[in-house]
Amino acid sequence: MRLFVCLLILALSCRLIAGPTPPELERALKDFRAEGPKGWAFTQTTNSADRSRVERFDPLGKHSLQWKLLLENGRAPTAEDTQKYNEIKTRRSSNENAPNVKDQIAPGTCEIIQETPERGVYRFDLKPGADDDHSAKFMRVTFTLHRPTATIEKVELASTGEFSPVLMVKVAEARTVMTYSLPDGDRPSFLNEVTVRIRGKAMLFRSLDQDMTVAYSDYTYAGKK
Repeated sequence: MRLFVCLLILALSCRLIAGPTPPELERALKDFRAEGPKGWAFTQTTNSADRSRVERFDPLGKHSLQWKLLLENGRAPTAEDTQKYNEIKTRRSSNENAPNVKDQIAPGTCEIIQETPERGVYRFDLKPGADDDHSAKFMRVTFTLHRPTATIEKVELASTGEFSPVLMVKVAEARTVMTYSLPDGDRPSFLNEVTVRIRGKAMLFRSLDQDMTVAYSDYTYAGKK
């Protein structure tokens, strides 16, 4: 019992020292784009337990023409695969980008997890990104800042415990990690990899478990200097 009380006091104390965003992190987040810099073409490779896909993105294309399917489950796509793929991209082309998690930071909730001369690690509560966002209050976001280059090197979005975002859905664990390269000469920081882990159930029996990795490579500048 005494140990539990001590741990509870420690947890509450940590929450009490939460405060404003450090200026150097605020500056780094100002121009941070979760998807990486504009004007660059890249290859996107997605792998999960039941499928794999390789795509190429060209920012000079228009809407669905920006994306090209290269491989589907390890083989060249059939005409039917390509048609379905293009139809999906066309339907999604008019959608707005998903809210950037940096815009969901709840003011005054910054916790300093670690600070060294090389890196700072900072964790925040989230506010809803939309009216139908019922998950934000169960999630926290952690940014890793590479201090010498003022670069966001890692973003981790993780649940704080089991929650129910909608009726009949129970999420036991949700975690997304995005890692970024450091700038090198005239090359900016790029999105390197996204990993997603979900554990949960829907309707009490249907598994929502998923592990997925999305890797980004072959960056080529296609925009205007």
